[in-house]
Amino acid sequence: MILRKLSSALLKFAGKYPVVSVTGPRQSGKTILVKTLFPNHKYLSLENPETRIIALNDPKSIFDPKDQLFILDEIQHVRNYYPIFRYSQMNKK
Repeated sequence: MILRKLSSALLKFAGKYPVVSVTGPRQSGKTILVKTLFPNHKYLSLENPETRIIALNDPKSIFDPKDQLFILDEIQHVRNYYPIFRYSQMNKK
């Protein structure tokens, strides 16, 4: 029941807002939830230090303008993630 409610809410918000955040305790199924609901979306984990460095220093190299939606996982590993979000949303108009 909880998964069904979370799924419908997440799908609703993803259709309405350009950025949706899923938060919760460790190992609670956040990644599985978003990967299940959005199987065709690009997935980036910022837990990997190399991916994190690229995302911060050259975001255009990982965000293809034709990617309408994508999953950024482990965002807590990035102190200042605003430039990543800003770049990812710039070309979507």
